Amino acid sequence: MINKKNIGEKVLLSGNEAIAQGAFEAGVSVASGYPGTPSTEILENLCTYGDIYTEWAPNEKVALEVALGASFAGARALATMKHVGLNVAADPLFTAAYTGVKGGLVIVTADDPEMHSSQNEQDNRNYAYAAKVPMLEPSDAAEAKEFLKIAYRISEEFDTPVLFRTTTRVAHVKGIITIGGTESSKATLGIEKMPEKFVMLPAHARRRRVELEKRMLRLKEFAETFPENRIEWGDKTRGFITSGVSYLYVKEAFPQASVLKLGMAYPFPDRMIRDFASEVDELFIVEELDPFIESHVKALGVECRGKELIPAMGELNSALVRQSITCEPARDLFEPVPIPMRPPNLCAGCPHRGIFHAISKLKVFVAGDIGCYTLAALKPLSSMDSCICMGASIGTAFGMEKALGKDSLGKIVAVIGDSTFMHSGITGLIDVVYNRGFSTVIILDNRTTGMTGHQPNPSTGTTLGGDKGAGIDIEALCRAIGVKHVVTLDPHEHENAVKVLKQEIERPEPSVIITRAPCALLPEMKKRKDKKIHTVIEANCTGCRSCLRIGCPAIEWVPLTPEEAKQSGYKETQKGHSHINMVMCDGCGQCAPLCKFKAIVVAGPGKGKTDG
Repeated sequence: MINKKNIGEKVLLSGNEAIAQGAFEAGVSVASGYPGTPSTEILENLCTYGDIYTEWAPNEKVALEVALGASFAGARALATMKHVGLNVAADPLFTAAYTGVKGGLVIVTADDPEMHSSQNEQDNRNYAYAAKVPMLEPSDAAEAKEFLKIAYRISEEFDTPVLFRTTTRVAHVKGIITIGGTESSKATLGIEKMPEKFVMLPAHARRRRVELEKRMLRLKEFAETFPENRIEWGDKTRGFITSGVSYLYVKEAFPQASVLKLGMAYPFPDRMIRDFASEVDELFIVEELDPFIESHVKALGVECRGKELIPAMGELNSALVRQSITCEPARDLFEPVPIPMRPPNLCAGCPHRGIFHAISKLKVFVAGDIGCYTLAALKPLSSMDSCICMGASIGTAFGMEKALGKDSLGKIVAVIGDSTFMHSGITGLIDVVYNRGFSTVIILDNRTTGMTGHQPNPSTGTTLGGDKGAGIDIEALCRAIGVKHVVTLDPHEHENAVKVLKQEIERPEPSVIITRAPCALLPEMKKRKDKKIHTVIEANCTGCRSCLRIGCPAIEWVPLTPEEAKQSGYKETQKGHSHINMVMCDGCGQCAPLCKFKAIVVAGPGKGKTDG
């Protein structure tokens, strides 16, 4: 743990680690968030600092509301989420702009250009404009730490929540930072009743709306002298206005050029922009994703070039920026190295594989959701037909049911993970029950939030800090909602899973199937000593390839030429045989029942005994 005893020490931290350090130095006492790449590591690091309350909330809306409540009590508070999480938290965000704060409140939104781990590529700078709140945008880890502290000062000085935008590159690339001392909120800790400020009845909200506009005028003036909005003069032939990590790309591509770096992404320093533009021969706007800066600069009547040259999709880099501006052909820095294809796949032993293979046999439409199980959409499982956003699976299935009527009975299922169900699936299930639906919902309970790195969630009964508590009983919750038919099964037991699926999807009323088996990557699963590692008896293998249909990475196909087949004792027409990589095999046993020739057996002491 890094603490104030290390003041002045230089350390190598990622952007997310630096934000956690910045929160500690800023005197944050309450932090809430929902895990989501690229923001997850902020709270995972902050929870090690000891004196700061940190939690995983059920979703981002709750996280922001918890942080806002802490702010109302005079504490400095932090809410963290990835970019799509801010969509979930938008409701409290827009009203928090009206109420303002007491203790400083900062909301980290981690954008994901190139969609490395996301379903869309939205640019959350637009939220700052729409909600009328300031936004800071660091370029590297060192700025991430310092900017976060500045964000709390701005929050308290201007009585406003502050958005803090990072991107995948800033969040995960490491840099050298200097440990600083701690500060604290200027607000008094305690409960203070201020209904005119905190209760947004229309009469109060109208007055706060006026205050919001006055605040934005003060912030625009503040932006003109904000030290992190700075001009770096150089060659004035080309001038660049940029922000965030794009600033680094510009400096690498055009080290001699003049640059206006906007540390405050919103509101804009209009006079500074006009003055800078008047001094350069040609002005370029370099920014990732939307023409957010460019649109404002052009609205000021300033001539510039931006998205007609710079791509509006995906991540930028220095070579791409230089090529876009100069039209020079791209040059490889080194010869490309041939790399074998590595398509994304569910892990060996993943409990989700079994249930999706079972679903694939039913030829139903699968309304899917966000999680590692979304990979079931890929071949060979090919068992997911829609995926929109967190919690959308149940509503999507129900909507299809209502559109098609009774003809859809037995043809549609919704699939959702345990953490995602807690996040935003419960209300969808309530809708099904309340509005007399018959959708079948499959909740994949692997006892963790697998996709973002095995964080606990409300159903696991473990908190972010590792404390044990009461986990939410999913079966009891579903029954309390009004679902009469709730079945729990082991997804590794293939035949039973198929039987239960067929039974439940034909019910003319709501039903829930909970598939419960731990994620294969949980520490207790990796350490277990009772694994039934499997192997293939090659003499029994006919090359039918049935075992390959579940897409387990531990099962390999060994191709054979006719001559090799003959020499190995196979029929000359057999094109190959299956082989199980026993190092990768997790012993789940899903493959054995698929082989009707009993070629897949338990290895080791149990060799020769089929496991299925």
